[in-house]
Amino acid sequence: MNKITDQNLILQGKKVLLRVDLNVPMKNRAITETSRIEKILPTIKLLIEKKAKIIILSHIGRPKGKVVSEMSLEPISKKLSQYLNKEVLFNKNKINENTISEINKVSNGSIMMLENIRFNEGEETNDKEFSKKISTLGDIYVNDAFSCSHRAHASIDGITKYLPSYFGLQITEEINALKKITSKIKNPITLIIGGSKISTKIKIIKNLIKKFDNIIIVGGMANTMLKYTGSNIGKSIYEHGCENLIKEILEKSKLYNCQINCPIDVVVAKNLDGPGKNKNIKEVEEDDLILDIGSKTILSIKEIINNSNTVLWNGPAGYFENPNFENGTKKILEIIKEKNTKNKIFSVAGGGETVAAINKFNNLNSFTFVSTAGGAFLEFLEGKTLPGIKALN
Repeated sequence: MNKITDQNLILQGKKVLLRVDLNVPMKNRAITETSRIEKILPTIKLLIEKKAKIIILSHIGRPKGKVVSEMSLEPISKKLSQYLNKEVLFNKNKINENTISEINKVSNGSIMMLENIRFNEGEETNDKEFSKKISTLGDIYVNDAFSCSHRAHASIDGITKYLPSYFGLQITEEINALKKITSKIKNPITLIIGGSKISTKIKIIKNLIKKFDNIIIVGGMANTMLKYTGSNIGKSIYEHGCENLIKEILEKSKLYNCQINCPIDVVVAKNLDGPGKNKNIKEVEEDDLILDIGSKTILSIKEIINNSNTVLWNGPAGYFENPNFENGTKKILEIIKEKNTKNKIFSVAGGGETVAAINKFNNLNSFTFVSTAGGAFLEFLEGKTLPGIKALN
């Protein structure tokens, strides 16, 4: 694993092409959430300290090889400048014959951000000629975009064939954290997994059921498990046609001695805006909507977590956006935070809704590591080899 912290790597005066993920949420060209910007700061600060010439490659949205003004990185360059308290030069043109001369004007320890790399047609197709073209812009390539590394794109994969390539600090931290819950495991280990569909998470469950001691299923996924194991879920959302998936999960759990846990009580309402009522799972009526886990389920989850050394969380426990149904998600955070504070657990959280819940309750420090990656995080947990990681290795 070639890392930018390697002692023999000379960075002073080198043009470093730094691929990061700045695909942050925006509204009316204003950034609404900044965790992805914050995560790349350590790598940029190290490169500044080493007096490299930093050339940032990134994207926002899916412009499909065309210039879309609403997807310009300019507002993000300004926000990054504020975080660093340092000017970030912004090159507003697509990569062209003049780009290299503009980059050559960058002084040691300075930063230039290039315009959205996906404005270029060859990026998403991993075009060989475009990969060669962008490689001529630098002396060294650094990938610090784990969340993009499941994409075989030119600035993630193709470029590594033409330049000395290294792992950044953030991507290294992410890989190390995920390895601790997939290969270098400290048992007992527990997975808390939610979301609306079992079919989208089945590969994760199948990969981890062989290694984990407990799998706690919550959210819409739990409704599906309950439905196909004979419980009444009223008019709650569930996924149709999952009999075989449920059967496979239960069979594999017995084979690998992994305990599957579903809610024993729930919070229900007659509609999404109604008041919540705690009910035993056997008390759910035909016109009830299950929108959160109940108090007994929370206590059982607490007992499992307290007896675990490692916890992975992906997916909220209920409709946490509504204060009436946020308690389950909030309590799980508090339970993990308590153990984390005492250094009695290694905990990792990831996935868009999970990070949104963590941010809502201001609990970013509840976990040893929080992943802001979406698809890459899930594919890693499925056991897939990510193109961006393979290219660097």
